[in-house]
Amino acid sequence: MRIAIAGGHGQIARQLSRLLAVGGHEPVALIRNPDYEDDVVAAGATPVVIDLEACDGAALAEAITGCDAVVFAAGAGPGSSAARKLSLDRDGAILLADAAVQAGIRRYVLLSSRGADSFDADSDDVFQIYLRAKSEADAAVRGNEQLDWSIVRPGSLTDASPTGRVRTGDDVEGSIPRGDVAALIATLLATGAGVGKQFEVVSGETPIGEAVAAL
Repeated sequence: MRIAIAGGHGQIARQLSRLLAVGGHEPVALIRNPDYEDDVVAAGATPVVIDLEACDGAALAEAITGCDAVVFAAGAGPGSSAARKLSLDRDGAILLADAAVQAGIRRYVLLSSRGADSFDADSDDVFQIYLRAKSEADAAVRGNEQLDWSIVRPGSLTDASPTGRVRTGDDVEGSIPRGDVAALIATLLATGAGVGKQFEVVSGETPIGEAVAAL
């Protein structure tokens, strides 16, 4: 499969690209900054420079045409403003969904966040805005009947070595290595499992393949 990854320079995205490339797939890294090209090539991906906060759906659709699936792994990142949480974490995810439909791509995996729906609607705290952005993006993707979506909501992300074992559910507490999140997304894509499923995931005792098959 040829798989476009929005936020292709991110830590999870680059690990995902490596796993996909090893598995015989063709990752395409959508990146905003051309300075990142060498990094994503080193991870096994083909770079495509496009800014999700500055392009329209037609341009993004053109960039991903020919792909079999898309992954939204972009994010404004720590220290970014509340406005960027909405313009990238929310609007970017929705833009990718619309572009996927335009490009004739059904498979969409959205990297979200544990507890996204628990945001305080009256708060102007940046983290609450981040949760709101994720929740609203998730809702928009869930409501798109032209997509075969999966929504992955990991717990606190760590740089620990991946274990290959997870725990999934509607409400699970804990942390998870970024490498395990990447492996879980790669498994969703390779197997076609998890369509129409939204779930939280943290480290656990179940092998990733078994956890994905049981969704």
